[in-house]
Amino acid sequence: MKVAIARYGAGNVRSVELALRRLGADVTDDLAGADLAILPGVGSARSAMEGLGASVGVLRERHAAGRPILGICLGLQLALDESEEDGGVEGLGIVPGRAVRLHGERVPRIGWAQVEPSGEAYWFAHSYEVKTDATVATSEGHSAIVEHGSFTGVQFHPEKSGAAGARFLEQCLSRG
Repeated sequence: MKVAIARYGAGNVRSVELALRRLGADVTDDLAGADLAILPGVGSARSAMEGLGASVGVLRERHAAGRPILGICLGLQLALDESEEDGGVEGLGIVPGRAVRLHGERVPRIGWAQVEPSGEAYWFAHSYEVKTDATVATSEGHSAIVEHGSFTGVQFHPEKSGAAGARFLEQCLSRG
């Protein structure tokens, strides 16, 4: 399977690429033609959107055509209509909703946490959370997995989540 990782000058591209290669994926730079496109996490919303450049249109076209996209952490947040990070940033608009600053004892929220209803534990590292009706799984009351059309987004980092993360990525590859 051909998988393209959107590159925006930051993110966890190398660790995502290594995890995909371990699972037998052929990693390419062709966002439009790949079987699966991945919007990786790590970084700030404004610089990520600016760094995506022409890829913004490609990702919107992929989603409109029903072609699979996986968003990881910041990649999930970028898929939303907007983020309040960096004073407010317009997102890709392929998932209705917004990213808002976490409030609570633990900000940023870093560490292993279970995702319900699966019960699997994954590695989280985020200061913003997703608010959307497209949430299909949660972790400690926060959105953990979002599905909207051909887009699946996760707030956790499957590439850093050991065996559970590898199983999750395998499922994404089998659907792509």
